[in-house]
Amino acid sequence: MIPQLRPLAIAGFALLAAACAGDRKTADTTTVTSTAADGAVLGDTALAKEASPAAAGGTAATPGSASTAVLPNGAPDVAPRDLPAGRPPVAVAPPAGVSTDTAHGATAATPLATNEAPAAAAPVQQPQLAATAPARPARPPIPYAAGERLAYDVKFSSIDVGDAVMEVLGLENVRGREALHIRFNVKGGTLFYKVNDRYESWIDTVNLVSLRHWQEIDEGSYERERKYEIMPEIGVYKENDKPAQPTVAEPLDDGSFFYFLRTIPLEVGKTYTFDRYFKPDRNPVTVTVVRRERIKVPAGTFEALVLHPTIKAKGVFGEGGQAEIWVADDSTRIMLQMKSKLKIGSLNLYLKQIRRGGS
Repeated sequence: MIPQLRPLAIAGFALLAAACAGDRKTADTTTVTSTAADGAVLGDTALAKEASPAAAGGTAATPGSASTAVLPNGAPDVAPRDLPAGRPPVAVAPPAGVSTDTAHGATAATPLATNEAPAAAAPVQQPQLAATAPARPARPPIPYAAGERLAYDVKFSSIDVGDAVMEVLGLENVRGREALHIRFNVKGGTLFYKVNDRYESWIDTVNLVSLRHWQEIDEGSYERERKYEIMPEIGVYKENDKPAQPTVAEPLDDGSFFYFLRTIPLEVGKTYTFDRYFKPDRNPVTVTVVRRERIKVPAGTFEALVLHPTIKAKGVFGEGGQAEIWVADDSTRIMLQMKSKLKIGSLNLYLKQIRRGGS
């Protein structure tokens, strides 16, 4: 039994996130591409105000022609401005003391007969262009917030072997960018073999990419610490003091991948393919939505979607592996349980306690 306990921690976030994916092909495959940042797209400009029609006898410019205000001396008040094709022209009324003569299609200024000194020309107000910025389709609200805490029972087959906690700790600053700090702990073991692993991720709150990922592994006599700085702004990541390595455009680590999956639509029968794991050689990541079912766990009874992740590595999530994850079939997408078959027995997590975030 003891040798089978090691995958308990190794699965860790990878188990939850299906972060290291394999090359799985199905008849119905959906490739999901996300942008690095959600921003407004500047749309067509529109006139904020339309000037009043020209005085009787005035000549309106044709669409696409220049719109010119005329002063008493016949000189244009402003340089001609090209109107967008198809935009109705803006006719400008003549200043006080000026009439128009439209013979032969020309517009000329003629002083009006009057015994009074001509009034000062009224200032000509140019139409204002208001930039409209129709927002791109909004990303669904992020279904997690600081303070969320999910606790699990960990079992090897039917034997209780430990506990696991996945939580959103709060907002922090990473290289000048606001990030959500999340953490996954798994702790347990037997009399002769102990596990105490911790996995942490920092997720950019604007575009949901990974900025930092730490792993602290303590399993029996084996200890390992890995600290990754992930820098999508320059396209590299660094592990501890090793030289920088190239990363993908929108990188995700084991933990942030799972939280990203909680934000996207999932449909039964479809396989979603991603090239977003921060180590390029581990891509693509594939997640198949196998079925929908109702399950009962210590935290209650839930409607669930069953996911089958495939990873491009050895282990329970490798090609041909038999691991499934149940997530809530609602907007929260919290993980309800996980089951993975091993050569001997199975390793399972069951949700036992929920604390919502943001309160």
